[in-house]
Amino acid sequence: MITTTNKEEVPIVKEQDVVPLRNRVRDYGIKVGMSILNQTKLITATSELVRNLLKYGGGGKVIVEEVNNGRDYGVRVTFIDNGPGIVDIDLAMKDGYSTGKSLGLGLPGTRRLVNEFNIQTELGNGTTVTIIKWKNG
Repeated sequence: MITTTNKEEVPIVKEQDVVPLRNRVRDYGIKVGMSILNQTKLITATSELVRNLLKYGGGGKVIVEEVNNGRDYGVRVTFIDNGPGIVDIDLAMKDGYSTGKSLGLGLPGTRRLVNEFNIQTELGNGTTVTIIKWKNG
């Protein structure tokens, strides 16, 4: 069972909101004792997902939480938008797939950087992506 010990919600409406969010996520990683490498993986995943939230979801909110599972401490970050949703999650999770003019490494690359990755989407009602990076993961 995962327990939350600290939580905050950050609105994301413009590109200038990205750096302060990255800094907050780094602060959470430091607080739970995460190594520099794991902090970097978490911040990289956060950067990719928050940019998707802005680009495809038109903005939204991000919830940052300090969590523990009884054995380890970590950081859970949830990205919530009210955009159009993802038509085909399986396709979106394939390496090389992109609806934009990018390399298409976003979602599958992000999944590889974190310990837990969950995506839920509903056409016309938005997308929620939740990631967890454990201190020792």
